Amino acid sequence: MKSEQLRQLADPELQDRIREFRESLFNLKIQHATGQLENSASVRVARRDLARALTVSAEREKAK
Repeated sequence: MKSEQLRQLADPELQDRIREFRESLFNLKIQHATGQLENSASVRVARRDLARALTVSAEREKAK
C-alpha cells in the first residue's frame, strides 16, 4: 500500500491497517519458518507496508 493511500485514512482506520499488517507479517514469518512460503519476497513487502503505516502514524502523533 502506498503512503498516500495511508495518509488518506482516518486514525482508527490507520490503526486497523497497522494491526492487519502486523498479523500478516507474523503469518508470513511462520510460513517461512515452516517452509510453506513460496514467495519469500512477500515478507519484505509486508515489512515495508508495516513501516510505511507506522511512519504515517508517527507523523500524525508528532503533528498533534
